Amino acid sequence: MAITMAAIFSLLRGESFAAGGECVAVGAWAVPKSGGAERIDGAALLREAARAQVVLLGETHDSAEHHRWQLQTLAALHAQRPDMVIALEMFPRRVQPVLDRWVAGELTEAEFLKAVDWREVWRFDPGLYLPIFNFARMNRIPMVAANVERSLTREVSAKGYDAIPAEKREGVTRPAPPAEAYVAFLFASYGEHDNEAKKNGRKPDRNDPAFRRFVEGQQVWDRALAQKIAESVARRPGALVVGVMGSGHVVNGFGVPHQLRDLGVKEIAVFVPWDRAADCKDLAAGYADAVFGLAVPAVQASQRPRLGVWLEPVEGGVRIGQVAKDSIAETTGLRDGDVIVEIAGIAPKANADVAEVVQRQAPGTWLPIQVKRQSETVDLVAKFPPAR
Repeated sequence: MAITMAAIFSLLRGESFAAGGECVAVGAWAVPKSGGAERIDGAALLREAARAQVVLLGETHDSAEHHRWQLQTLAALHAQRPDMVIALEMFPRRVQPVLDRWVAGELTEAEFLKAVDWREVWRFDPGLYLPIFNFARMNRIPMVAANVERSLTREVSAKGYDAIPAEKREGVTRPAPPAEAYVAFLFASYGEHDNEAKKNGRKPDRNDPAFRRFVEGQQVWDRALAQKIAESVARRPGALVVGVMGSGHVVNGFGVPHQLRDLGVKEIAVFVPWDRAADCKDLAAGYADAVFGLAVPAVQASQRPRLGVWLEPVEGGVRIGQVAKDSIAETTGLRDGDVIVEIAGIAPKANADVAEVVQRQAPGTWLPIQVKRQSETVDLVAKFPPAR
């Protein structure tokens, strides 16, 4: 890491946030330790981080407060080191020419979102991300499309890395083997979504080939992001490359940091936002180089209605690749593999058709959905909660 433990400890203020209380004070930077964190001088921390090759900024995708923090941190780092590149998980590699045109000032926001196929490739509220994109354009900071097509990671999860022909891997090389702790971390997530195990009343098994393929799929995702970041470091060795991505890819040094080190990038700083309501027991030494305390509202005004599904277009409708835990979709009874053939009386042809209908839903309304489930047609009603 660029920020050595010695450098970090030299910046500590000596104020600890103990487990059982507030883990990290709102507006403060802190270094995680077991069950809590220790406050650090934020200005000095960012000066140190600006000397790294790479800074990774985690996020929860639909949190407006997380994206505000990312923008604030980007601006602070840019003030220290104006030669910067921003690598973004949101974009697959094929849209790189569009990002170049955006930074050059050739596209309006509407033209940009349409050209990058935003509703298909990311689907979260673009308003959450546009301030970051505008910051990059305002300062002529190159934006890098760091991701691959979602279909690739799904195919790896279904078949395994070796079953995918080399020409279809989008240049993603074989990932470095995962740490056993990362496998355990992924298994906790996998267990929540192993519908086959739930249906048969059995517990998920870490030796199940399906789980091993799931791990490979996640690793390909990590590797793809890491490769684009490493390429940016090699292309512009004097620049600070900042990666913007989901926190799951960066915490505990498991995902992208692990792959970056395998690719020869050693000077890495990992920063993650910490919500005041989060569980202190999740903090531990090595969780991140530093975390920043946020007071995230229970319901954020910028959030649009969300059904809670990952979608993929198929013949005859749109298929649900995954149903999010505790989502409206799960409550409705939607399942992984269901094909949405009708929603609000409309036959969807693309993911965007479903997203547009969902985002028009007012609080407290009901949304009729018809799905094809194997040979059966099922009629369901998604009930959106009333406004709080």
